[in-house]
Amino acid sequence: MKKLEQDFYDRSDVLKISKELLGKVLVTKFGQRLTAGRIVETEAYAGEIDRASHAWGGRRTNRTEVMYGAGGTAYVYLCYGIHQMFNVVTNQQGIPHAILVRAAEPLEGIDIMLERTGKKQLDFTLTKGPGNVGKAFGFHTRHTGLSLLRDELFIADDGYLVKKADLLATPRIGVDYAGDDAALPYRFIIRDNPYVSGKKIGLVKKEK
Repeated sequence: MKKLEQDFYDRSDVLKISKELLGKVLVTKFGQRLTAGRIVETEAYAGEIDRASHAWGGRRTNRTEVMYGAGGTAYVYLCYGIHQMFNVVTNQQGIPHAILVRAAEPLEGIDIMLERTGKKQLDFTLTKGPGNVGKAFGFHTRHTGLSLLRDELFIADDGYLVKKADLLATPRIGVDYAGDDAALPYRFIIRDNPYVSGKKIGLVKKEK
């Protein structure tokens, strides 16, 4: 595997990066406990112009300040007081783009993932949905601000290619509060992967 480098994250097109993260391998090694999984679902958030983004309208708080930092940084926030949601900060410093990793296919450390999630055996719910990704990979809000170039947290390319016909775009999930922006096709999935979250969708947009 080759660790993604800084220039991968520094680019301005958050949608393109979201698509290119599909098929890449997310790796955590927290407390010397290695877990890895192939990313199969992402959601893009386009910063200050995106009503679904935590940074919409230029909002800056202690929680969102990391989004304004350097690309290639982890943004982990707590959702509903339970779920640790892992996001990848992208673009240049001062532009708060971020990508939520919504699902991954487990590759390494499955026994650790089972322990963290309280499951007794592997099934597709282990890393389906961003809350489960957070649990299985050991994410916590204290990891906010970590560089994705470190040995304890990184994303890598192992040569896996997603076929164009299998890369699909849909509206994001759970952002009804965002008005018209809720309908934007900013969620990207690998077709028919059983770890993809949400209900099966009949008509989706194929990416070119």
